[in-house]
Amino acid sequence: MPNGSPALTVSELTRRIKSHLEERFPFVAVEGELSNVRPSSAGHLYFTLKDDEAALSGVLFRGRSGGLAFTPEDGQQVIAHGSISVYARRGAYQIIVERLELAGVGRILAMLEERKRALAAEGLFDESRKRRLPLLPRRIAVVTSPTGAALRDILQVIGRRNAGVDLVVCPAAVQGEQAAAQLASMIRIAGMHRLGDVVIVGRGGGSLEDLLPFSDERVVRAIAACEVPVISAVGHEIDWALSDYAADLRAPTPSAAAELVAASREELASRVRELGRSVVTRFLERYRHARLLMRQFSAQELHRSYWMVAQPTIQEIDRLREELAGSMSDRLSQERHRLEIARRELASVSPAKVVERGYAIVRDGDGAIVTETAGLRPNDALHLTLRKGAVDTRVERIRDGG
Repeated sequence: MPNGSPALTVSELTRRIKSHLEERFPFVAVEGELSNVRPSSAGHLYFTLKDDEAALSGVLFRGRSGGLAFTPEDGQQVIAHGSISVYARRGAYQIIVERLELAGVGRILAMLEERKRALAAEGLFDESRKRRLPLLPRRIAVVTSPTGAALRDILQVIGRRNAGVDLVVCPAAVQGEQAAAQLASMIRIAGMHRLGDVVIVGRGGGSLEDLLPFSDERVVRAIAACEVPVISAVGHEIDWALSDYAADLRAPTPSAAAELVAASREELASRVRELGRSVVTRFLERYRHARLLMRQFSAQELHRSYWMVAQPTIQEIDRLREELAGSMSDRLSQERHRLEIARRELASVSPAKVVERGYAIVRDGDGAIVTETAGLRPNDALHLTLRKGAVDTRVERIRDGG
């Protein structure tokens, strides 16, 4: 260090490192393998995150561990969301975990959420961009697999309703590496050449990975730029894709999309009323969702701040609790040993032990123990207690001892 610069104490240096790390990494997401998973008696969960080249200590405090959707075990690949801190007593940095999830699906969801935020920031999902569906479309373009269940469901609904509309199929793969490019190309063609008064883009259900092409940026941008209204009908009701946000309307299934565009005239009035209720319902859902997000964010931030302050004390209490338990166990063993020694010493000086060696205990007529001749008179009654039995006798002669 430069000449004349004062040396830092270990505590001062540790405080500086702690301050720098906590300011530099207020929130991180770290993927790694769990090892040395050990819950404490206070309900906190301590563990190590590792990969092939490094390891990182982590702690999930009791207030967060109760919300886990799985039981952490050694060997699991996880993503830990939290903040970096320093445990000063050990001079080690660690991650204070707010949320712990298994890797894989969690990684895909995080990627989709990031992409969703980026596209939303461009205005691609704005409600102001949404267009009304044509009241009575004459032609419908369907961008989907020509051999998939989605097309069969749409054909069945349109045939049953006898809506008198033409159907134009724009074939595209709905799964695999080429799916996103083909879907985006067919959406652009359908819009550019106005192959339908409305375009349905969709497929049947599948895993999160199977539905990824409908969340591809190229597909989302093609839907947002389409010249005619687009309905996104991906998977089942519980499935979702980013195409749902870019489309003018999201249908829970391909069959439901066909129901919307092929309504009979007799059902038109009922449909209008239903759509009105749907608008109100979606608005209330978005409003409740927004309030929930705001409340959750606020609680999370307060919780994170609290644990940043309380973490050193809590870990120190855990350490002291373990030390106290060990000390109490050692002290109890020592006291037991001392008690046993005292018991043996007491037993060795017991009158009963003396009698066993051939001596007798002498009592006068009042039952008091006699230890000297003073006070005795001839013919006084005495009681002698032996090791076995007792003797009653009288004083015949007194001899004073020196």
